[in-house]
Amino acid sequence: MREFEKQEINTVRRGSKRAQYDIETINTILDVGFVGYIAYVFEGTAISIPMAYGRSDNQLYFHGSLKNRMLNSLLESSKISMTVMHLDALVLARSGLHHSVNYRSATVFGSVAKVVNTSEKEMALNCIVDHMIDGRWESLRPMLPKELDATLVLKMKIETASAKIRDVGVQDEKADMTLPIWAGLVPLKQVAEKPISDDLLPPGTKVPEHVNAYYENNKSNLGI
Repeated sequence: MREFEKQEINTVRRGSKRAQYDIETINTILDVGFVGYIAYVFEGTAISIPMAYGRSDNQLYFHGSLKNRMLNSLLESSKISMTVMHLDALVLARSGLHHSVNYRSATVFGSVAKVVNTSEKEMALNCIVDHMIDGRWESLRPMLPKELDATLVLKMKIETASAKIRDVGVQDEKADMTLPIWAGLVPLKQVAEKPISDDLLPPGTKVPEHVNAYYENNKSNLGI
């Protein structure tokens, strides 16, 4: 099992027993997510923004407009961190202090750079689109040169990371166990609903197979 080396920046201090550093676990958390929260500093103020992303090996890709404040701030600093979290259950205890949630989260750290090469930029956008639904990119019209020129694409090299996972039940005080107060878990999951076609589609345009397959595979649970 390959693991990220524990460094000052990625070592989990609080709740360290829930920390994991193996690369496969972290990649799995990234791969079943759709949105990552990227932190950056703009004019001395800390800001966190949700972003779509795609992963290829140890690289993450993001895109936006050429004037995107966050992406340009990241390029100036050349460093980046991103967190992805999946909420699995509400943990309802006998006391307010011990209420919690079950979750899986991964925080990745690394360096960031602008994607300049046209073929790499197309590959990165392909990665982001297919991260949503596999096979989607091949069904789309080719991107126009002016669209590529107007899009800022960044790549992040994951240099270190850590995961934190809580997957246990209620952890109340022993003295509270006999209280007549309900305690337990409320499991949560994300599911796909039936695709809804755009109103302006030409007559006879059918939902493509890759979209139907995604719905069928995830209509009960996205695996998130």
